[in-house]
Amino acid sequence: MTVPAKLAGFAATLVLLFGAGALAGGLIDPDRDEPAAAHGAAGSEEIAHVTASTPAHSGSRPDAAHAGAAHPVRGLAVAENGLRLVVATPDLRRDQSQTLRFRVADEHGDTVRDFDVEHTKRMHLIVARRDLTGFQHLHPRQDADGVWTTTLRMAAAGSYRVFADFAHRGEPTTLAGDLRVDGAADLRALPAPAATAVSDGGYDVRLDAGRIRPGREADLRFTVTKDGRTVHPEPYLGAGGHLVALREGDLAFLHVHPVGDGRFAATFPTEGRYRLFLQFKDAGRVHTVAFTQEVR
Repeated sequence: MTVPAKLAGFAATLVLLFGAGALAGGLIDPDRDEPAAAHGAAGSEEIAHVTASTPAHSGSRPDAAHAGAAHPVRGLAVAENGLRLVVATPDLRRDQSQTLRFRVADEHGDTVRDFDVEHTKRMHLIVARRDLTGFQHLHPRQDADGVWTTTLRMAAAGSYRVFADFAHRGEPTTLAGDLRVDGAADLRALPAPAATAVSDGGYDVRLDAGRIRPGREADLRFTVTKDGRTVHPEPYLGAGGHLVALREGDLAFLHVHPVGDGRFAATFPTEGRYRLFLQFKDAGRVHTVAFTQEVR
């Protein structure tokens, strides 16, 4: 072989080796072509949104797929699991008793009529203003045509989020939509985290949670007292209390499990602040108290 031919062959070999090395480097480097926001809190929320509603594929990031499967958030969309929330009366008047009508439609637009019983009810309706005030937990009634109705009274103007929380054919689902109440809205800042709060009925409630980290199950313990005496709440919705957790910003709805004796198990998917709405029953009345919980 002549010298020029040998040099040409050597150069071609170098080109092939360099290209293979660059390709291998791109496959090994996990941060290659990753958006910058994916490393911050906003990026973490975006991953949680996608994995909560989209099945993991073979090319998905393993950590994101695992987090979505183990710690799902709900209530970020009007449609999910082939079902859609249709609100017939989204515009309401301030400080007036009105009837809210809505239905759940399937992928063909037909009204769904059969729902499973969860926490002793077939439908739980949660309403909260965008600044996480004005919380209401209602149990609508279903008409013969499948439409759900309930009476609402909104004391303050503004934009509200409504959550239809139910199970259909064994599949738990939370669908969300928007409500609008006429008038100028005076939005409030989220209260700072505190270990104690006072309920709407004058009960003192203490929250013991310790430091909570995203993606790890947290043990939330609530202690209720009234005039210095410990209160043992009566059964409410088949448990010792009911807890709703909403994430600040997008108002993602977290599924919380009661484990007895004022304790709840919750997994917060991302860093940030969450508003916890605890409801408990005493002396035949249901009382509500709210806490701000920081996760970091």
